[in-house]
Amino acid sequence: MGRPQRTRRMDASPNGELGARLRAARALVTPADVGLAGGRRRRAARLRREEVAALAGVSVAWYTWLEQGRVTTSRQVIDAVCRALRMGPAAHRYALSLAGFSPEASLGDGAAVGQGTRALIDGWPHTAAVVTDGRFDVLASNAAHRQLWGDPDALPPPRRNVLLHLASSPALWNAEALLRGLYEQFRAVTGQVPDDARAAEIVHALTEERPDVVHWWRCRAVEDFRPTTVAVG
Repeated sequence: MGRPQRTRRMDASPNGELGARLRAARALVTPADVGLAGGRRRRAARLRREEVAALAGVSVAWYTWLEQGRVTTSRQVIDAVCRALRMGPAAHRYALSLAGFSPEASLGDGAAVGQGTRALIDGWPHTAAVVTDGRFDVLASNAAHRQLWGDPDALPPPRRNVLLHLASSPALWNAEALLRGLYEQFRAVTGQVPDDARAAEIVHALTEERPDVVHWWRCRAVEDFRPTTVAVG
């Protein structure tokens, strides 16, 4: 492995984002989590870079460059590092995608909602249902959803987004936990397409309107999509 060319660090680039994700993951792992003794003289409560490197079977210098976003590497190394950092399946897939080892996500640009899908959700008169793309932009909704949340078509197009709508509904029961969960799912998909202008627009709107959630994006947490039921009333 030759010494890499020094490049300007940009977390918006895949390499920079991967490095930031690895740093965030390392900060969450303790020596005890991976079977290492802490010791009284230990200053760092979390794993050191050299410990991650040893667990992953790579050199300390190479792992350091990886965290700094200065190098690309093999899938085997990414897999080993993810295992060393005890990443879950969603975080592991996200790291692989940033390293270029998984198909780029489709965010559903201009996706048309078929008549079958519309008939399906319209057939649930007492259950609010919505169809979204990968950014949680609303593509279709049923009457129960419109009665509960309002008609998305009445909003300006940039505001027709589940995340933005939820962020402006603080009175909703358990809204913070629901919003954070959706935010992590949003990141898991949109983070695989770092140059997506619409995703960046949504993040900007969220951070402008809800500065209290900025740290959620910076923590680099990701989660697989899972349907959510909301209790209201």
